[in-house]
Amino acid sequence: MKWILRHGLLFILAVLIGIVFLFKFSINLYADVLWFKSMGYETVLYTMIFSEIGLRIATFIFLFLFFLVNLLITRRVIRLEKVFIEYDNQDVIPIREFFLQKILTPKTLMLAYLAVSFFFALVLSGITSGHWLTVQSFLNSSSFNFVDPVFSKDIKFFIFSIPFYRLVYAVLVSAVVGSALLVGLTYFLFTPKNQFRVKLSSFKQPQIHFSILISIFFLLKAWSYKLSAYELLYSERGIIYGAGYTDVTAQLPAYNILAIIALALAVLIIISIFLRIYRIIIGSVALLIIASILLGSVYPSAIQKFRVEPNQFVRETPFIENAIAFTRKAYNLHDITIKQFPVDRNLTLEDLENNSNTINNIRLWDYRPLRQTFSQLQTLRLYYDFKDVDIDRYWIDGEYRQVMLSARELDQRQLQAQAQTWVNQRLRYTHGYGIVMSAVNETTPEGLPSLLVKDIPPKTSSPDLEIKEPGIYFGELTTNYVIVNSNTKEFHYPSGNDNVETTYQGNGGVPLNSILKRVFFALFHADYRLLLTGELTADSKILYNRDITTIAQKITPFLHLDKDPYIVLFEGRLYWIRDAYTVSSMFPYSQPFGNNFNYIRNSIKIVTDAYHGTTKFYISDNTDPIIQTYSNIFPDLFEPLEQMPDGLRRHIRYPSYYFNIQARMLTLYHMQNPQVFYNREDAWSIPQEIFQGESQIMEPYYMIMQLPGEKEPEYILMLPFTPLNRLNMVAWLAGRSDGDNYGKLVLYQFPKEAHIFGPMQIESRIDQNSEISQQFSLWDQRGSQVLRGNLLVIPIENSLLYVEPIFLQAEQSKFPELRRVIVAFGERIVMEETLEASLAVLFGSKKPADVKEPESPPIEQGEDTGVFDQQQLISLANRLFKEAVEYQRRGDWAEYGNALKELEDVLNKLANITEMGISAKE
Repeated sequence: MKWILRHGLLFILAVLIGIVFLFKFSINLYADVLWFKSMGYETVLYTMIFSEIGLRIATFIFLFLFFLVNLLITRRVIRLEKVFIEYDNQDVIPIREFFLQKILTPKTLMLAYLAVSFFFALVLSGITSGHWLTVQSFLNSSSFNFVDPVFSKDIKFFIFSIPFYRLVYAVLVSAVVGSALLVGLTYFLFTPKNQFRVKLSSFKQPQIHFSILISIFFLLKAWSYKLSAYELLYSERGIIYGAGYTDVTAQLPAYNILAIIALALAVLIIISIFLRIYRIIIGSVALLIIASILLGSVYPSAIQKFRVEPNQFVRETPFIENAIAFTRKAYNLHDITIKQFPVDRNLTLEDLENNSNTINNIRLWDYRPLRQTFSQLQTLRLYYDFKDVDIDRYWIDGEYRQVMLSARELDQRQLQAQAQTWVNQRLRYTHGYGIVMSAVNETTPEGLPSLLVKDIPPKTSSPDLEIKEPGIYFGELTTNYVIVNSNTKEFHYPSGNDNVETTYQGNGGVPLNSILKRVFFALFHADYRLLLTGELTADSKILYNRDITTIAQKITPFLHLDKDPYIVLFEGRLYWIRDAYTVSSMFPYSQPFGNNFNYIRNSIKIVTDAYHGTTKFYISDNTDPIIQTYSNIFPDLFEPLEQMPDGLRRHIRYPSYYFNIQARMLTLYHMQNPQVFYNREDAWSIPQEIFQGESQIMEPYYMIMQLPGEKEPEYILMLPFTPLNRLNMVAWLAGRSDGDNYGKLVLYQFPKEAHIFGPMQIESRIDQNSEISQQFSLWDQRGSQVLRGNLLVIPIENSLLYVEPIFLQAEQSKFPELRRVIVAFGERIVMEETLEASLAVLFGSKKPADVKEPESPPIEQGEDTGVFDQQQLISLANRLFKEAVEYQRRGDWAEYGNALKELEDVLNKLANITEMGISAKE
């Protein structure tokens, strides 16, 4: 009775856990169905769900039938009346045996077989969980149209077929091994002992049954050896990634021989059943183990040690060629255009004027200090935040200009503690507002960025930058759900002492048009207030999964997402553009990048409307067979790039992440001569630079410039190269972004006999310049910090300029000012207040001016030097007053005093501006 009670309670607990799990799964599934439908991609969700469930069910059915058939075979020899121990002692009453005889009837045994088969099939079917894309890719694979050099198979076989075959192999082995364990246990428990007494001249059913299973296992092992032979193209044995001399001449024949041996032994085991010689089975297993050790390990190791290593280059030459060619193709390096860049030092002022588009777009502002400055100048309220600063280009008043911009998103975590109510977080503070944009090369006299778009509501310097819909309901910081179109008006933007309110008119969100949906979302979000609030109406909608990363991950979990989406202003609306990549770790002979992949293509551009949340996926590389395969699986998901609006297409760019991977692989794989590659004679490296006093690897940077031989300036991404373990520069790589040239790479190589200063050599010369280093030391002693921005190498004509901005920041604030610009050309280095002044000193008749310290020290947080207009000062004063109140509430009297002092300074400057305005009118 205790046994039944105990196990009955466990069974009830298991059922309850199953019900809870199923309920939670159903809730999440229905939430996804509603969300995907609102996004217009319900067919994508159904494809993923039915593929996953269908694969799991198919695997389960196969395993269930395989286990059940094998268990049913055991019934032929099971005699339940002889299962139990027979006692000779008449005084012993076999109560337990009598009870088991009552329980174990043919009917209950059949039920037990069904239950055991069901359980193990359910558990082992988890092998295929999450592998729906492997199966779908195999069924919908697209050809690469070139073959490997060893097996002459199209590359799609290695990308799509081998992962599928390995999955099938894992399922089949699980079925055979699982069946062997189940039937072995069954024979052991329920058959008479003499069933296992093997005679030399006879086989009984258990032995025959096990022999067949072992034979099937050997057949699978033969197939595994063939798959292992193909996987030699990912070998890491030699000096290159992929099959080397030992792999092709020793390991490959060994796998083929082992496959033949395994196949022959499988047949021999079947024959042994008829010959009734059980020793053949034992001998077959022993033979396969010995052969696998000798052929699979000892022999290849001997070939590698005694034949390859003494004459490695000669043996490995054709395989080095394979590795170079396939790695270049895997990272799209084979299409790079290589040009020579003959360097001279004859650059003149006339040359600079002829390249004014390049000079006028040299990026002086670095995105890291600029973000701090944006935060100080343009957040305007504590609950706004600029997560990142993006770099882009716009046509402004007929001029092609590079700009830096950032989205002003609403971060509810920054609300005052007493304001973080449910109504505020779910109904009122629902979205961010607008952007801030500045020119990359312009500053005010006080060293602050020249803003092209600023303030709330947005003020723009040109009609080309007009913002008609500034609301940001979908962004990088929108990680919580909100409800729109309720009785509570949404906060839109602050206006003086009042707030402007709005109601969402977008297409995003799921309607809350029934009590059942309110109940459902209350359960889904574990938020009972959705049921109790009286603010919802029939038009209310719930917006969830709002952050653009979650949107892309849920719709396309098989894509590798770029970590840096960027905001775009187009036709008065705000859009997010994000790059996405197709990757694989199964490309033959290709050197892996880290441990993640050895093939990558920038095949997708993702565009998300910041107001509506509408998301589209555009194919930017239709030559990629992987994205072709995904398009076959999801015919309604992707659109050709030609269907992207022209205005948005003008903002797509060569992605920095992709470019950086290609540049790192190019440091070795630009060497296409096997001898040079083997000796690493011409290996390159990514140069170092000094940023904020620390040495770091140089980042690729965007710029507008006219490439050598081209007629028009264009938007490019570039990065220089230096030789390995040396500092001079040997080449630079450009990724083109405009028009028909989008996606093309150009490598400019310097003459080998010329010495071109590398970035760190210029950094060292800056440190060695007595006037510059003396000025740095002076500023560092005056309560401020010198921040050295990115060093930019600027190719102009056949010459190179080096430009490095210098920022000053007060120790107690995060408010960098651009105070100096260093320019180096040839042997000369100058530092002046502006880029124009530095260029004039270098190329004009003007003599180098003495470096002066700034007329005013770097401003502290909240302080201003007159560069702000009246509205900015009013906004700053309001913010400082609220900060002072908050410091007072916390009891932080030191910060309270500082805030009041800063507020006093701002009010004084506001008074001065007002007096100046009155005087001007008089």
